[in-house]
Amino acid sequence: MGRPRLHDETTAAALLDAAEEIAETEGLQALTVRRVADRTGTTTRAVYTSLGSKQALVSGLGVRAFDMLAAMVESLPPASDPAADLVAAGTLGFRPFALNHPALFRIGIQQTYVAPDVARSIVPAAERALPALHRRIARLREAGRLGPRAIPEAAREFHAACEGLAALEMRCWIRPEDGHRIWHDTLSALVAGWQHVTPPAIS
Repeated sequence: MGRPRLHDETTAAALLDAAEEIAETEGLQALTVRRVADRTGTTTRAVYTSLGSKQALVSGLGVRAFDMLAAMVESLPPASDPAADLVAAGTLGFRPFALNHPALFRIGIQQTYVAPDVARSIVPAAERALPALHRRIARLREAGRLGPRAIPEAAREFHAACEGLAALEMRCWIRPEDGHRIWHDTLSALVAGWQHVTPPAIS
């Protein structure tokens, strides 16, 4: 019979909760193994055993960002209209994720002040999250409303719009009371345009 794990997934989740809070309130530069241990009332050994170094903490937050975003999109009930279904992924999935977890948005999505090796370690989580978006775009293609573009290309365009809107709203360039309307209008216009606009040929 194997020895029980000293620090299980519950411990790791609590440590990431603390890391996210420190990164959000004090900035990524304030995130250290010692600070996370102190915040959770545990030891640095527990942090190293469960997650690893500071770089591993940052990587864990990046992975959490994409896992959380995918889960939020997946949890949305499907709409009968595939365009509304996709727009909801942004307005009701991406937007609350970014506004409620700004540190995760900056670390995982924007990769602000994230070392290249840490950024590479986040890529598998980003790839795991893509099917949640691809499935909604696929519904649009099945309805003949995607035009000639491929699903991955449309996903990049949609993600770019969501990331830009989130960054503007987090910098207060979009007022909170206008946020949902602006997100909805922008994403609806993007999705509607796909069936009418042909991507330019690259010479």
